[in-house]
Formats: sequence, C-alpha cells, structure tokens
Amino acid sequence: MLTLTYVAWLNPICLVGIGVYLLMRVFRKKNPAPYPPGPPGLPLVGNVLDIPQVKPWLTFTKWGKIYGEISHVEVLGQHTIVLNSVKTAMDMLDNKSTVYSDRPVFPMAGELVGFKDSLPLLSYGGRFRRYRKNLHRVIGSRAALDIYRPIMEIETHRFLKRVLTTPDQLQEHIRHTAGAIILYISYGYEVKESSDPFINIAERGLDSFSQTTTPGAFMVDYLPFLAKVPEWLPGAGFKRLAREWHEIVQEMVSAPYKFAIDEIAAGDAPMSCTSAMLEGQTLTAEEHDIARWSAQALYGGGSDTVGPSLHISHTSVITVSAIYSLFLAMTLFPDVQKKAQAEIDAVVGPDRLPSLADRASLPYIEALVKEVLRWNVVAPIGLPHRVTEDDVHDGYYIPKGSIIIPNLWFMLHNPETYSNPSQFNPERFLANDGKKPETEPRTICFGFGRRICTGLLLAESSIWISAAMSLAVFDISKVVENGVEITPEVDPSPFTISHPNPFKCSIRARSAKATALIQQDAKY
Repeated sequence: MLTLTYVAWLNPICLVGIGVYLLMRVFRKKNPAPYPPGPPGLPLVGNVLDIPQVKPWLTFTKWGKIYGEISHVEVLGQHTIVLNSVKTAMDMLDNKSTVYSDRPVFPMAGELVGFKDSLPLLSYGGRFRRYRKNLHRVIGSRAALDIYRPIMEIETHRFLKRVLTTPDQLQEHIRHTAGAIILYISYGYEVKESSDPFINIAERGLDSFSQTTTPGAFMVDYLPFLAKVPEWLPGAGFKRLAREWHEIVQEMVSAPYKFAIDEIAAGDAPMSCTSAMLEGQTLTAEEHDIARWSAQALYGGGSDTVGPSLHISHTSVITVSAIYSLFLAMTLFPDVQKKAQAEIDAVVGPDRLPSLADRASLPYIEALVKEVLRWNVVAPIGLPHRVTEDDVHDGYYIPKGSIIIPNLWFMLHNPETYSNPSQFNPERFLANDGKKPETEPRTICFGFGRRICTGLLLAESSIWISAAMSLAVFDISKVVENGVEITPEVDPSPFTISHPNPFKCSIRARSAKATALIQQDAKY
C-alpha cells in the first residue's frame, strides 16, 4: 500500500491526470440523453464523498427513494449506475446482456496478484463462455448434478457428527463441509478431517483476494500506471505483497488440478469437474489453463472466509452464509423450526435421515430454503457489471465503461414485493387459501444475465440437504447463561459479502434415536 509520502510525491502526476480529465470534459461530445438522477457531486472530484464504504446497500436504498429505480454517480469520469428494481435489472442485465456482462478491471487483484483469469473477474468474451460451458456440463442441470447427490448427503451426514460433538464450532463445521463438497466435485478429492492442505491454500488465496478487492485498499486501483513502478521504490510495498500473493494464487489453482491429472493418469479418478474436462481429451497448453481455472471457479470458494471481499466462488459463498443464516433463523423463530420438523417427521419418519430424493415431498423445507436466501442476502449488491457500449435506457444515457450495481438487498426486502420483509416467514412462498406465493428469490439472489451464478443448483441442493438433515435430528434454540436467555442480534457483516455476525445458539439432538442416526457410519 502506498505511504502518505509517496502519495505526496505523486501529487504533480495526480494534478496532470486531473487536468487531462478536465480537458476531456471540455471537449467531449454532447451526450445523447441525460444521465440518470443522483446526488449532486462536487467540482473536479464529483461524487467521491457520496460513495458509501459500509453497508452500501442501505445508502443505495435511500437513493432509490429519492431518485427512483435507477440512479447515477460519477468520480473522476467513472460513472456508476445503481439499480433498485428487479424490472430495471432484468431489462438491462438480462435483456441487454450482450453489452452489460463485462467486469471492471481490478489492477491489484486482477493484474498484479493474478485473479484476472478467475471467473468473477474475467472479462466477458470467448474465454468466459468456455468456463461457463465447462461448469454447465458438471453442475448446470439437475440431471448432471444427480451424480453428486451421494457426496452432498455423505458430507452433510459428517457435518451432523461434527456439530453433535462440538456444537460451539458451528461456523468452522459449515465451512469444512462446503469445502469437502466443492473439492470432491471439482477434483475428485476427499478432504482430510483437519488441516487439509488444499483447504488451507484456498484460505490463503481467498485472504489475498479479500484484501486486494477491498475498495480503497490500494492506490494502484485508482492510478493503474503505478503497477509499473519498480518494487524497490519507497512506498511500493504493494508490489512485494502482489508478488507473494501471486505465488499463492498459482499454487491454489495448480496444485489440486495436478492432483486430479495424476489420479486420471493412474485410472483412479472419480467423476469430477476436472475429469469431465480431461478424460479422453488431448488438450493444448491454453486448453489446460482454461480447464484449471474452470475447476478453480468452484474450488476457490470451497473454504469460505468472512470479510470485505468479492469471493471467488459464488456457489460456496452462498452455501456457507445461507446455512449459518439458517441456524440463526431457527434460533430466533422456534415456531418455524417446529413446522419444519413436523413436516420431516410426517414424511420421512424417525428411522432414517432425509435425502435429496425427498425434496419434492417436503414443500415447507423448500420454502424455508427460499426464505433463508431472501432474509439474509449473501451478496447485497452482487458483483458489479460493466457496460461495453454506450446505451440509452429508459431515456437515460449509460456511457460505455459505466459500472452497474444491482441493489439485491432492497430487491429482496422491498415491502411492495415481500410483506413484512424483516420477518422470517417461509409461508410467503407457499400458496395458501388462494393467495399466490410471493416473488421467487432465486431469480434475484443469484445475479442477472450472463453473469448469473453457474452453481445455483448446487448451492440450492447443498442448503436444502443441510436444512432437512439438521432439522431432522437437532433442536436449535437460544443459549441460557446465568439464567438469562441470550437473543442473537440480526446484524449482518457490512461488507460486499454479508454473513450473520458470530452468535451463540444451543444445538442438541432431538432424541436418542436422532443421536443414533447421526452416529451411523457415512462413507463414500
């Protein structure tokens, strides 16, 4: 990160840059339409003071109330468009996806550290489409995903055992289970019970991703030419960090891929994303690079971390955060828990654990999972899109290069769409007494257009089996300390990826029979 001294040394360069920007404003062509409305900016720097750093979705929601469904800010020529309605998001990001599917450039995270080839930061184009095609073959349809049902069920059964033994380590158990499922599907790799090397390297890689994508963390993201300064220059410590993190990223991408290649060569590889791309194929160096980054799109988020980042695997992020949110909701809303358990008891009975084959027979559990996804929005403002061509939308000018931010939090908490949105109520998604279900959250929370989460079916299945199995065998309730019942607060973390803050809850087996079910062996 740059020191204040170094920034001061750069002031003349900054002034030149501002001068060039002002000249461009003077001589630029007349806009074909007005920009969308938004907060008035300052001379020279525009809306730099209006950009929120903490819980930006709340500020964007206020803008929506003042300026309408689409609002605009500008900082030194960079235009940002905020969308506060599902209809507007679909009209722009879905219906005009050919020009609304690019990503912004991240000089530190993408160019220097090496995440530019990761799926979330990848520019829209041929390579992006090949990643998506590779992933769709493995997890893009229910039929393809059926192959991995046993893995999800076995690892979730193991999750129950860990929770029964050490319920106070709930967050760690959720992350471990998500990592185990993702690593097996990505590479056919079965994780170790503790200190797994691939999960450890993923955590280190994700930590670097978290730090390098935090807004304002590195001056190079605002002055990209700094990427070319020599590492030895005073104040250029960010270059040394980038080199160290680049090595971690390369190991994170290459090591599990090599494991899978070796297993395939030995004839011992189970079905996985990597084996599906490689078996029976002779790949060029470029095709191998595409294959390893395609697999990394799943594995990279296998060991989720909490922090101010744009995480690599949307699938895993949603899974980890949603399951933790499930336990929070069950702690706070015991009546919902009782209804869910009553449905499981009536359909599945006490003699076995639920399976994914029961999904169609458990509509309340299905509705509960939908409400988890809506109630605590994992990615409140999603990942930003970038416009590749000038556009005029609904009478407003959207210039090429604009950043588009969909305010998913408000879309999923809009009181005109969801009655009493702060209340956790799965029944809103069930048809009762002639009343239609409320808007399906999966059409919103997984993103829009050609950037929609490829692993949405995997995420939904993982959350569903965790909910069904956990509620079949556990009673989840508030902790009592010194005779006082502790009520957890609903205050999600304020970053780009939002998780419930750590909370205490009591997790106990529902009965001796439930304990016996948990302790049964679970093997591949």
